Amino acid sequence: MSHRGVEQSGSSSGSIREVNVDTKLKGDIAEQAAILHALKQGWGVLKPVGDRLPYDLIFGVLGILVKVQVKCAWFDQPSENYVVDNRRTKTNRRVMLRESYTASDFDFALAYIEPLDLFYVFPCEVFIGYGSEIHLVEADKRQRKPRSAVYRSAWELISQWAVHRETYVRSPLKFGEAASGVIPSQAEVVVDSRLQIDENPKSKI
Repeated sequence: MSHRGVEQSGSSSGSIREVNVDTKLKGDIAEQAAILHALKQGWGVLKPVGDRLPYDLIFGVLGILVKVQVKCAWFDQPSENYVVDNRRTKTNRRVMLRESYTASDFDFALAYIEPLDLFYVFPCEVFIGYGSEIHLVEADKRQRKPRSAVYRSAWELISQWAVHRETYVRSPLKFGEAASGVIPSQAEVVVDSRLQIDENPKSKI
């Protein structure tokens, strides 16, 4: 007999709807795997209370708080790819609704492939820039790699993002810098081309 449970809004797998416990369990496994990977990076990890927020975890990296959404990918037999939905799911009078995330909902999305214990690390702007689904190609196919491939195990993007944020927040403006738009203390900060960074960051929480 299949046991069923209620999944809450803001969780790593969707929102308030009746789902298989196995689906909820996979979401929990993905979150725990993300915590383990973050701890191995030497980062702090915070878990929000409740499931009302659009992010699942917060990583403490170099004094910067990074909001993280965790998604568990599933295997799509026809395409032989792993797939993750980049939308959030809500219910309205028992009708399942999907809506897009916004750039302020979180900083990074982690797409987890459980059989491989592998994460794709997407900056939020990149993650929400896809259509409704992101295909993660792990099979050895003779074709050009999809753009998602550059985010495979790209944990360094989070560190680089935190360094950039820390530099931006802590570097005081000096006379003449505002006019030029360049802060000398940031001149040597190399920003990875995979990161799409808003130069007017808001509060991280």
